[in-house]
Amino acid sequence: MPDATTTENRGEADSVATSKSQLAYEWLHDRIVSHRFTPGYRLVLSQIAGELGISVVPVREAIRRLEAEGLVTFEKNIGAQVALVDEGEYVTTMQTLAVVEGAATGFSAPLLTSDDLTRARAVNQRMRESLEHFDPRRFTELNEEFHAVLFARCPNEHITDLVRRGWSRLRMLRDSTFSFVPGRAVESVAEHDHLVALIENGADPIEIELAARRHRTATLDAFRQFQRDHDQPHGAGK
Repeated sequence: MPDATTTENRGEADSVATSKSQLAYEWLHDRIVSHRFTPGYRLVLSQIAGELGISVVPVREAIRRLEAEGLVTFEKNIGAQVALVDEGEYVTTMQTLAVVEGAATGFSAPLLTSDDLTRARAVNQRMRESLEHFDPRRFTELNEEFHAVLFARCPNEHITDLVRRGWSRLRMLRDSTFSFVPGRAVESVAEHDHLVALIENGADPIEIELAARRHRTATLDAFRQFQRDHDQPHGAGK
C-alpha cells in the first residue's frame, strides 16, 4: 500500500503533466485559429515539444484534444496536420451552430439576471461603437462575448460544450465572416437588441431559441449571397 508521501508525489506529477498538456493545447490552438498554422500544416510532435521545452507526451495529448474538436486530422503515413476546410464545411458548421446556440440561449434565458442583460447590452453598445472604424476580427470577438453572456446560464453543459466547439471550428474556417459581409454587422447589432428585449420581457424560451437561430442563419445567408454576387466557387475567398 503506497504511503501518503508517495500518493502526494504522484498527484503533483499528474498535475504537472496536465498543466504541460494544457500549455501545448493553448499554444497550438492559438496558432491554428489565428491562421499562423494554416490548413494542411504538418504538426511534428518533436518540433513542437522542443519549441515548448516539454516532452512529446503532453503534445500528443494536446493534439488528441484538437483532433476531437475537428481542428486537427491524423492521416496514416502523414501524421497530424491542421484540418483542411472548404465552404461546405463552413455552411454545415454555421447550420449546426445555429441549432445548438439557439437551444443554449433558449434554456439560459429564464435564468438570466438583470445584471447579465445589462452586461449584454454594454457589449452590444461596444459593437455598435466599433462600426465607425470597423475591424471584423474585433467585431467577431465582441460578438462571441455577447452571445456567451446570453447562454452562460444554460443548465445543459453538453449543449454549451457543442456551442464552444462550433465557435472554435468557425475560427479555424474564417477569421471573420463580417470581413466579407460588413453590412451584416449593422443588422447583427440590431438583432442583438431584439434578443435582449425578448429575454427582458419574458418571452417564451422557444421564441427566444428561434430568434437566436434566425440571427445565426441570417449571417450565413448574407455570406451565401456574397458568394453568389461575386460568383465565387466553393473554397474561394478564404
